[in-house]
Amino acid sequence: MRAAIQAARATSEGIVINPGAYSHTSVAILDALNAFDGRVLEVHISNIHKREAFRHHSYVSLAARAVICGLGPTGYRLALEAMAEILQTTKDA
Repeated sequence: MRAAIQAARATSEGIVINPGAYSHTSVAILDALNAFDGRVLEVHISNIHKREAFRHHSYVSLAARAVICGLGPTGYRLALEAMAEILQTTKDA
C-alpha cells in the first residue's frame, strides 16, 4: 500500500483509501500519506467506532481531509463524489 501511495505522488491529485487494519497499526502509511501533496479521503465500510476499542484510532485520519465510515460500499461512491468536488473547487480557486 505504501508503494502505491508513493507512486500516486507522480500521477494523482487525490487518494481515496480504505486502509483496513493498517488504520490503527501503520505509521508507515501515515508517513507516505503525509508526503503526498494531494487530498486524502479515508473510507471504512464498517463503523470503526462500533468495533473493538483499539480500532477507534486511525493514524490515517491524521492525514485525511475527511473520513467516511459505516455506510458500506456506498462510502466509496460518496468519497469519489466528494473528491471530485474538492478537486474542482481547488482548481476554480
